[in-house]
Amino acid sequence: MEMALDRILGADTVAGETERPARLVAAMRHAALGGGKRLRPVLMRETARAYGRDDGGVLIAAAALECIHCYSLVHDDLPAMDDDDMRRGRPTVHKAYDEATAILAGDALLTLAFDLIASDTVHAEAAVRLRLSRDLARAAGLGGMAGGQMLDLESEHRQRSEAEIRTLQAMKTGALIRYATRSGAILAGASDEDVARMTRFGELVGLAFQLADDLLDVQGDAAILGKAAGKDAAAGKATLVALKGVDWTRRTLDELVREADGLLASLGARAEVLSAIARYVADRSA
Repeated sequence: MEMALDRILGADTVAGETERPARLVAAMRHAALGGGKRLRPVLMRETARAYGRDDGGVLIAAAALECIHCYSLVHDDLPAMDDDDMRRGRPTVHKAYDEATAILAGDALLTLAFDLIASDTVHAEAAVRLRLSRDLARAAGLGGMAGGQMLDLESEHRQRSEAEIRTLQAMKTGALIRYATRSGAILAGASDEDVARMTRFGELVGLAFQLADDLLDVQGDAAILGKAAGKDAAAGKATLVALKGVDWTRRTLDELVREADGLLASLGARAEVLSAIARYVADRSA
């Protein structure tokens, strides 16, 4: 993934482009090549691999998804949003460059994602590429990640029910993770039943990721996290950890992993990596 992103975010133009401003390229590279778990592209590639496909087209689709994720982090870190100075152990894009450049870097990463997902190498059939593009837009946009971020902002210093918190988290965090596993199955030509199975698997991993993230915000070490801890409580954000408690959260994480493993049972050894990822997501310390 690092090599693919390094190439995609190079200085050379592609057909239809006029010029790639050096400062914008540098800011995009700062956002996308600064480390990170690469959870979403790994989930997409491992799902596709489990169903029999592992080639450069899947890698390009995975890079598109990671560009969406990186754009969201750049914008989330802005002073008007979460106002974070550190990301992945180094200055956020607006701190390393400036706010205007950070906004443009996020915009460019977002639009680049749809350039990538439309590539002929992603899938031979245009209808499949269109399906992947539409699903990505819905996962990232109004009814997905962006909408979830809006709900999250509206929840600061307000009481929210468990159902409301689950909805905003399913949108803000879960939508792209759900897309990762769903699209991996689609890319590999899996049956409708298997696409539905992996869609549910992604939903479970997405919820587990957010619960673990909320636990880390309460109990984590900023030096290990690479970003500030305790910000959710300071901002009065609605989380299931705050509503239900740490013990409930840990029990729920175990339940999510068990259900996720059950969905993978029919894949046998082909799903070993996916199973390990689900456990890692629930148990992570950073």
